[in-house]
Amino acid sequence: MSTVLISGAGIAGPTLAYWLARHGFRVTVVERGGEPRSSGNPVDVRGPAVPVAQQMGVMPRLRRAATGTTGVSFVDAAGRRAGRMDMRAVQRPDEVEVPRGDLASILYEASRDHAEFLFDDSITALGQDGHGVDVTFERAAPRRFDLVIGADGLHSVTRRLTFGQEEGTSQSGLVRHMGLYVATTPLADGAAGAGRDIIMHNTPGKAIAVNPRPAGAFFLYRSPAAPEFDHHDTEQHKRMLIDAFKDVSWRAPELLEQVRAADDLYFDSVSQVRLPRWSKGRVALLGDAASCVSLFGDGSTLAMVGAFTLAEALAAHSGDPVAAFRRYEAAHRRLVDPKQRNVAQASALLVPATRGGILARNLATRLWPAMAAATRLKHALAG
Repeated sequence: MSTVLISGAGIAGPTLAYWLARHGFRVTVVERGGEPRSSGNPVDVRGPAVPVAQQMGVMPRLRRAATGTTGVSFVDAAGRRAGRMDMRAVQRPDEVEVPRGDLASILYEASRDHAEFLFDDSITALGQDGHGVDVTFERAAPRRFDLVIGADGLHSVTRRLTFGQEEGTSQSGLVRHMGLYVATTPLADGAAGAGRDIIMHNTPGKAIAVNPRPAGAFFLYRSPAAPEFDHHDTEQHKRMLIDAFKDVSWRAPELLEQVRAADDLYFDSVSQVRLPRWSKGRVALLGDAASCVSLFGDGSTLAMVGAFTLAEALAAHSGDPVAAFRRYEAAHRRLVDPKQRNVAQASALLVPATRGGILARNLATRLWPAMAAATRLKHALAG
Protein backbone atom coordinates (compact mmCIF):
# COMPACT_ATOMS: atom_id res chain seq x y z
CA MET A 1 0.00 0.00 0.00
CA SER A 2 1.50 3.35 -1.08
CA THR A 3 1.15 6.44 1.10
CA VAL A 4 0.11 9.67 -0.61
CA LEU A 5 -0.01 13.21 0.78
CA ILE A 6 -2.40 15.60 -0.98
CA SER A 7 -2.01 19.32 -0.28
CA GLY A 8 -5.36 21.08 -0.63
CA ALA A 9 -8.94 20.18 0.30
CA GLY A 10 -10.78 22.21 -2.33
CA ILE A 11 -12.21 20.41 -5.35
CA ALA A 12 -9.33 18.38 -6.79
CA GLY A 13 -7.91 17.21 -3.44
CA PRO A 14 -10.96 15.42 -1.98
CA THR A 15 -11.83 13.95 -5.38
CA LEU A 16 -8.34 12.49 -5.70
CA ALA A 17 -8.44 11.25 -2.10
CA TYR A 18 -11.67 9.38 -2.79
CA TRP A 19 -10.38 7.63 -5.92
CA LEU A 20 -6.93 6.83 -4.54
CA ALA A 21 -8.53 5.24 -1.48
CA ARG A 22 -10.75 3.19 -3.78
CA HIS A 23 -7.57 1.90 -5.43
CA GLY A 24 -6.02 0.92 -2.10
CA PHE A 25 -3.72 3.85 -1.41
CA ARG A 26 -3.37 5.25 2.10
CA VAL A 27 -4.15 8.95 1.78
CA THR A 28 -3.53 12.04 3.93
CA VAL A 29 -4.90 15.47 2.96
CA VAL A 30 -3.43 18.65 4.44
CA GLU A 31 -5.39 21.92 4.17
CA ARG A 32 -4.30 25.39 5.26
CA GLY A 33 -7.85 26.43 6.18
CA GLY A 34 -9.61 25.30 9.32
CA GLU A 35 -12.28 23.61 7.16
CA PRO A 36 -13.25 23.40 3.48
CA ARG A 37 -13.90 26.88 2.06
CA SER A 38 -17.61 27.66 2.32
CA SER A 39 -17.87 30.59 -0.13
CA GLY A 40 -17.12 31.40 -3.75
CA ASN A 41 -18.90 31.84 -7.04
CA PRO A 42 -21.17 29.14 -8.45
CA VAL A 43 -19.30 26.54 -10.50
CA ASP A 44 -20.33 23.94 -13.06
CA VAL A 45 -20.07 20.17 -12.91
CA ARG A 46 -20.34 19.42 -16.58
CA GLY A 47 -19.13 17.24 -19.43
CA PRO A 48 -16.59 14.62 -18.33
CA ALA A 49 -16.97 15.55 -14.64
CA VAL A 50 -20.56 14.27 -14.59
CA PRO A 51 -19.66 10.55 -14.78
CA VAL A 52 -16.94 11.11 -12.15
CA ALA A 53 -19.56 12.58 -9.79
CA GLN A 54 -22.03 9.83 -10.65
CA GLN A 55 -19.53 7.10 -9.82
CA MET A 56 -18.80 8.83 -6.52
CA GLY A 57 -22.52 8.76 -5.75
CA VAL A 58 -22.73 12.53 -5.17
CA MET A 59 -24.92 13.63 -8.10
CA PRO A 60 -28.19 13.51 -6.09
CA ARG A 61 -26.68 15.87 -3.50
CA LEU A 62 -25.30 18.14 -6.20
CA ARG A 63 -28.73 18.38 -7.82
CA ARG A 64 -30.31 19.31 -4.48
CA ALA A 65 -27.65 22.01 -4.06
CA ALA A 66 -28.11 23.39 -7.60
CA THR A 67 -28.34 27.16 -7.82
CA GLY A 68 -31.31 27.19 -10.18
CA THR A 69 -29.81 30.18 -12.00
CA THR A 70 -31.49 30.70 -15.36
CA GLY A 71 -29.36 33.32 -17.08
CA VAL A 72 -27.40 36.56 -17.01
CA SER A 73 -29.21 39.88 -17.45
CA PHE A 74 -27.07 42.88 -18.39
CA VAL A 75 -28.46 46.18 -17.07
CA ASP A 76 -27.68 49.86 -17.46
CA ALA A 77 -26.99 52.31 -14.63
CA ALA A 78 -30.72 52.69 -13.98
CA GLY A 79 -31.21 48.92 -13.74
CA ARG A 80 -32.95 48.59 -17.12
CA ARG A 81 -32.23 45.38 -19.00
CA ALA A 82 -29.94 45.93 -22.00
CA GLY A 83 -29.32 42.27 -22.91
CA ARG A 84 -29.72 38.73 -21.63
CA MET A 85 -28.20 35.27 -22.04
CA ASP A 86 -30.31 32.22 -21.20
CA MET A 87 -27.83 29.76 -19.70
CA ARG A 88 -30.32 26.89 -19.71
CA ALA A 89 -30.10 26.77 -23.48
CA VAL A 90 -26.46 25.60 -23.45
CA GLN A 91 -26.51 23.37 -20.37
CA ARG A 92 -27.03 19.67 -20.97
CA PRO A 93 -29.70 17.99 -18.82
CA ASP A 94 -27.16 15.99 -16.81
CA GLU A 95 -25.00 19.04 -15.95
CA VAL A 96 -25.44 21.12 -12.83
CA GLU A 97 -24.34 24.49 -11.42
CA VAL A 98 -23.72 24.55 -7.67
CA PRO A 99 -22.23 27.01 -5.17
CA ARG A 100 -18.51 26.32 -4.96
CA GLY A 101 -18.68 25.90 -1.18
CA ASP A 102 -21.38 23.26 -1.54
CA LEU A 103 -19.35 21.34 -4.12
CA ALA A 104 -16.28 21.39 -1.87
CA SER A 105 -18.33 20.26 1.13
CA ILE A 106 -20.02 17.42 -0.76
CA LEU A 107 -16.70 16.12 -2.12
CA TYR A 108 -15.13 16.33 1.33
CA GLU A 109 -17.98 14.38 2.90
CA ALA A 110 -17.62 11.72 0.19
CA SER A 111 -13.91 11.29 0.95
CA ARG A 112 -13.47 12.05 4.66
CA ASP A 113 -14.06 8.46 5.82
CA HIS A 114 -11.46 7.19 3.34
CA ALA A 115 -8.57 9.54 4.12
CA GLU A 116 -6.87 11.35 6.97
CA PHE A 117 -7.48 15.12 6.92
CA LEU A 118 -5.14 17.62 8.59
CA PHE A 119 -6.82 21.03 8.71
CA ASP A 120 -5.22 24.32 9.73
CA ASP A 121 -1.81 23.13 8.54
CA SER A 122 0.46 23.42 5.53
CA ILE A 123 3.62 22.01 3.99
CA THR A 124 6.78 24.01 4.68
CA ALA A 125 9.49 21.79 3.15
CA LEU A 126 9.82 18.84 0.79
CA GLY A 127 12.84 16.60 0.38
CA GLN A 128 12.61 13.66 -1.99
CA ASP A 129 14.82 10.77 -3.00
CA GLY A 130 14.25 7.72 -5.19
CA HIS A 131 12.04 6.01 -2.62
CA GLY A 132 9.90 8.71 -1.01
CA VAL A 133 9.33 12.30 0.07
CA ASP A 134 10.16 13.76 3.48
CA VAL A 135 7.58 16.40 4.40
CA THR A 136 7.79 19.11 7.05
CA PHE A 137 4.56 20.76 8.21
CA GLU A 138 3.78 24.02 9.99
CA ARG A 139 2.10 22.17 12.88
CA ALA A 140 2.20 18.40 12.49
CA ALA A 141 5.33 16.33 13.05
CA PRO A 142 7.49 15.60 9.97
CA ARG A 143 6.46 12.51 8.01
CA ARG A 144 7.55 10.51 4.99
CA PHE A 145 5.24 9.62 2.08
CA ASP A 146 5.68 7.62 -1.07
CA LEU A 147 4.12 10.43 -3.16
CA VAL A 148 3.04 14.06 -2.74
CA ILE A 149 0.34 15.71 -4.84
CA GLY A 150 -0.10 19.48 -4.85
CA ALA A 151 -3.78 20.37 -5.27
CA ASP A 152 -3.34 23.66 -3.44
CA GLY A 153 -4.51 26.17 -6.01
CA LEU A 154 -3.17 29.10 -7.97
CA HIS A 155 -0.71 30.10 -5.24
CA SER A 156 0.44 26.53 -4.66
CA VAL A 157 2.99 25.99 -1.89
CA THR A 158 3.77 22.56 -3.35
CA ARG A 159 4.55 24.11 -6.73
CA ARG A 160 6.78 26.76 -5.16
CA LEU A 161 8.72 24.22 -3.15
CA THR A 162 9.12 21.91 -6.13
CA PHE A 163 9.56 24.23 -9.12
CA GLY A 164 10.79 27.54 -7.72
CA GLN A 165 10.10 30.68 -5.75
CA GLU A 166 7.25 33.09 -6.44
CA GLU A 167 8.31 36.51 -7.65
CA GLY A 168 5.49 38.94 -6.85
CA THR A 169 2.44 37.77 -8.77
CA SER A 170 4.54 35.60 -11.09
CA GLN A 171 6.30 32.41 -10.11
CA SER A 172 9.39 32.35 -12.29
CA GLY A 173 7.16 33.14 -15.26
CA LEU A 174 4.91 30.15 -14.56
CA VAL A 175 1.90 32.19 -13.38
CA ARG A 176 0.54 34.57 -16.02
CA HIS A 177 -1.59 37.53 -14.99
CA MET A 178 -4.45 37.80 -17.50
CA GLY A 179 -5.06 41.52 -17.01
CA LEU A 180 -8.00 41.16 -14.59
CA TYR A 181 -8.79 41.04 -10.88
CA VAL A 182 -11.84 39.29 -9.43
CA ALA A 183 -13.64 39.52 -6.10
CA THR A 184 -16.68 37.92 -4.50
CA THR A 185 -18.40 38.43 -1.17
CA PRO A 186 -21.59 36.92 0.30
CA LEU A 187 -24.70 39.05 0.69
CA ALA A 188 -27.51 38.77 3.20
CA ASP A 189 -30.51 36.73 2.08
CA GLY A 190 -32.75 38.85 -0.12
CA ALA A 191 -30.06 41.42 -0.91
CA ALA A 192 -29.54 39.95 -4.38
CA GLY A 193 -33.22 40.13 -5.31
CA ALA A 194 -35.87 37.51 -5.82
CA GLY A 195 -35.19 36.55 -9.43
CA ARG A 196 -33.19 33.63 -10.81
CA ASP A 197 -30.93 35.62 -13.14
CA ILE A 198 -27.47 36.95 -12.35
CA ILE A 199 -27.77 40.73 -12.76
CA MET A 200 -24.65 42.41 -14.20
CA HIS A 201 -23.77 46.05 -14.85
CA ASN A 202 -20.77 47.07 -16.95
CA THR A 203 -18.70 50.18 -17.40
CA PRO A 204 -15.59 50.09 -19.62
CA GLY A 205 -13.20 47.55 -18.18
CA LYS A 206 -15.39 46.78 -15.16
CA ALA A 207 -18.23 44.43 -14.28
CA ILE A 208 -20.28 44.24 -11.10
CA ALA A 209 -22.98 41.64 -10.52
CA VAL A 210 -25.24 40.06 -7.94
CA ASN A 211 -25.91 36.33 -7.81
CA PRO A 212 -29.33 35.21 -6.54
CA ARG A 213 -28.08 31.92 -5.06
CA PRO A 214 -25.96 31.85 -3.13
CA ALA A 215 -26.64 35.54 -2.56
CA GLY A 216 -23.41 37.31 -3.36
CA ALA A 217 -21.70 40.18 -5.12
CA PHE A 218 -19.21 39.67 -7.92
CA PHE A 219 -16.63 42.20 -9.15
CA LEU A 220 -14.33 41.91 -12.15
CA TYR A 221 -12.07 44.63 -13.51
CA ARG A 222 -9.23 45.08 -15.96
CA SER A 223 -5.87 46.07 -14.50
CA PRO A 224 -2.20 45.30 -15.08
CA ALA A 225 -0.53 43.23 -12.40
CA ALA A 226 0.00 45.21 -9.19
CA PRO A 227 3.62 44.54 -8.13
CA GLU A 228 2.74 45.04 -4.45
CA PHE A 229 -0.22 42.63 -4.53
CA ASP A 230 -0.31 40.20 -1.59
CA HIS A 231 -2.98 37.52 -1.97
CA HIS A 232 -3.10 37.10 1.85
CA ASP A 233 -3.77 40.80 2.67
CA THR A 234 -7.55 41.29 2.94
CA GLU A 235 -7.31 44.98 3.87
CA GLN A 236 -5.23 45.63 0.76
CA HIS A 237 -7.82 43.75 -1.30
CA LYS A 238 -10.61 45.97 0.05
CA ARG A 239 -8.65 49.11 -0.79
CA MET A 240 -7.92 47.93 -4.34
CA LEU A 241 -11.52 46.95 -4.96
CA ILE A 242 -13.05 50.10 -3.53
CA ASP A 243 -10.64 52.26 -5.51
CA ALA A 244 -11.42 50.40 -8.75
CA PHE A 245 -15.22 50.77 -8.39
CA LYS A 246 -15.54 54.09 -6.54
CA ASP A 247 -16.90 55.90 -9.62
CA VAL A 248 -19.28 53.13 -10.77
CA SER A 249 -23.01 53.73 -10.31
CA TRP A 250 -25.93 51.24 -10.32
CA ARG A 251 -25.66 49.29 -7.01
CA ALA A 252 -21.90 49.77 -6.67
CA PRO A 253 -21.96 52.19 -3.68
CA GLU A 254 -24.23 49.85 -1.71
CA LEU A 255 -22.18 46.77 -2.59
CA LEU A 256 -18.90 48.48 -1.75
CA GLU A 257 -20.27 49.15 1.73
CA GLN A 258 -20.76 45.40 2.01
CA VAL A 259 -17.12 44.96 0.95
CA ARG A 260 -15.92 47.36 3.65
CA ALA A 261 -17.71 45.33 6.33
CA ALA A 262 -17.04 41.89 4.84
CA ASP A 263 -15.45 39.13 6.91
CA ASP A 264 -15.51 36.80 3.91
CA LEU A 265 -14.00 38.48 0.84
CA TYR A 266 -12.36 36.51 -1.94
CA PHE A 267 -10.02 38.64 -4.07
CA ASP A 268 -7.32 37.54 -6.48
CA SER A 269 -5.77 38.11 -9.85
CA VAL A 270 -7.25 36.27 -12.81
CA SER A 271 -4.25 34.18 -13.79
CA GLN A 272 -3.20 31.09 -15.67
CA VAL A 273 -0.59 28.54 -14.69
CA ARG A 274 1.51 27.31 -17.60
CA LEU A 275 4.07 24.66 -16.68
CA PRO A 276 6.25 22.68 -19.10
CA ARG A 277 5.61 19.64 -16.90
CA TRP A 278 3.38 18.88 -13.96
CA SER A 279 5.66 16.60 -11.96
CA LYS A 280 9.17 16.22 -10.68
CA GLY A 281 10.18 12.84 -9.31
CA ARG A 282 7.62 11.77 -6.73
CA VAL A 283 5.81 15.13 -6.55
CA ALA A 284 3.01 16.06 -8.98
CA LEU A 285 0.55 18.91 -9.35
CA LEU A 286 -3.19 18.79 -9.91
CA GLY A 287 -6.00 21.25 -10.62
CA ASP A 288 -5.23 24.96 -10.49
CA ALA A 289 -1.78 24.27 -9.05
CA ALA A 290 -0.80 22.56 -12.31
CA SER A 291 -2.87 24.32 -14.92
CA CYS A 292 -5.12 27.09 -13.63
CA VAL A 293 -7.23 27.98 -16.65
CA SER A 294 -8.31 31.31 -15.13
CA LEU A 295 -11.79 32.39 -14.11
CA PHE A 296 -13.42 31.35 -17.38
CA GLY A 297 -12.34 27.78 -18.02
CA ASP A 298 -14.42 25.15 -16.19
CA GLY A 299 -11.81 24.89 -13.44
CA SER A 300 -13.92 22.73 -11.10
CA THR A 301 -14.88 20.33 -13.87
CA LEU A 302 -11.24 20.00 -14.92
CA ALA A 303 -10.15 19.52 -11.30
CA MET A 304 -12.52 16.59 -10.81
CA VAL A 305 -11.62 14.96 -14.13
CA GLY A 306 -7.91 15.49 -13.55
CA ALA A 307 -8.15 13.87 -10.12
CA PHE A 308 -9.89 10.82 -11.58
CA THR A 309 -7.34 10.56 -14.41
CA LEU A 310 -4.41 10.83 -11.98
CA ALA A 311 -5.84 8.17 -9.66
CA GLU A 312 -6.38 5.78 -12.58
CA ALA A 313 -2.82 6.37 -13.80
CA LEU A 314 -1.31 5.76 -10.35
CA ALA A 315 -3.34 2.56 -9.98
CA ALA A 316 -2.14 1.33 -13.36
CA HIS A 317 1.53 2.19 -12.62
CA SER A 318 1.64 1.77 -8.85
CA GLY A 319 5.33 0.89 -8.82
CA ASP A 320 6.38 3.57 -11.29
CA PRO A 321 5.16 7.07 -10.35
CA VAL A 322 7.11 8.70 -13.17
CA ALA A 323 5.22 6.63 -15.74
CA ALA A 324 1.93 7.30 -13.94
CA PHE A 325 2.48 11.06 -13.87
CA ARG A 326 3.45 11.02 -17.54
CA ARG A 327 0.28 9.14 -18.48
CA TYR A 328 -1.93 11.46 -16.42
CA GLU A 329 -0.40 14.60 -17.88
CA ALA A 330 -0.60 13.43 -21.48
CA ALA A 331 -4.30 12.63 -21.10
CA HIS A 332 -5.35 15.68 -19.10
CA ARG A 333 -3.50 18.30 -21.15
CA ARG A 334 -5.82 17.46 -24.04
CA LEU A 335 -8.70 18.87 -21.98
CA VAL A 336 -6.85 21.78 -20.37
CA ASP A 337 -5.06 23.35 -23.33
CA PRO A 338 -8.19 24.36 -25.33
CA LYS A 339 -9.72 25.94 -22.21
CA GLN A 340 -6.63 28.08 -21.62
CA ARG A 341 -6.95 29.49 -25.13
CA ASN A 342 -10.50 30.80 -24.55
CA VAL A 343 -9.74 33.50 -21.99
CA ALA A 344 -9.75 36.48 -24.37
CA GLN A 345 -13.20 35.59 -25.72
CA ALA A 346 -14.70 35.07 -22.27
CA SER A 347 -13.25 38.27 -20.83
CA ALA A 348 -14.53 40.27 -23.81
CA LEU A 349 -18.01 38.91 -23.09
CA LEU A 350 -18.08 39.58 -19.36
CA VAL A 351 -15.99 42.74 -19.11
CA PRO A 352 -15.77 44.66 -22.44
CA ALA A 353 -12.97 47.21 -22.42
CA THR A 354 -14.92 50.05 -24.11
CA ARG A 355 -18.42 51.50 -24.24
CA GLY A 356 -18.64 50.32 -27.83
CA GLY A 357 -17.73 46.83 -26.70
CA ILE A 358 -20.47 46.87 -24.06
CA LEU A 359 -23.03 47.97 -26.66
CA ALA A 360 -21.87 45.31 -29.14
CA ARG A 361 -22.07 42.60 -26.44
CA ASN A 362 -25.59 43.64 -25.47
CA LEU A 363 -26.71 43.67 -29.10
CA ALA A 364 -25.13 40.26 -29.66
CA THR A 365 -27.29 38.74 -26.94
CA ARG A 366 -30.24 39.15 -29.30
CA LEU A 367 -28.65 36.32 -31.32
CA TRP A 368 -28.26 34.21 -28.18
CA PRO A 369 -31.22 31.85 -28.86
CA ALA A 370 -29.78 30.88 -32.25
CA MET A 371 -26.26 30.50 -30.84
CA ALA A 372 -27.60 28.41 -27.95
CA ALA A 373 -29.53 26.16 -30.30
CA ALA A 374 -26.38 25.53 -32.33
CA THR A 375 -24.43 24.68 -29.19
CA ARG A 376 -27.17 22.33 -27.99
CA LEU A 377 -27.14 20.58 -31.37
CA LYS A 378 -23.38 20.22 -31.19
CA HIS A 379 -23.68 18.61 -27.74
CA ALA A 380 -26.38 16.25 -29.04
CA LEU A 381 -24.28 15.18 -32.01
CA ALA A 382 -21.32 14.61 -29.69
CA GLY A 383 -23.44 12.26 -27.59
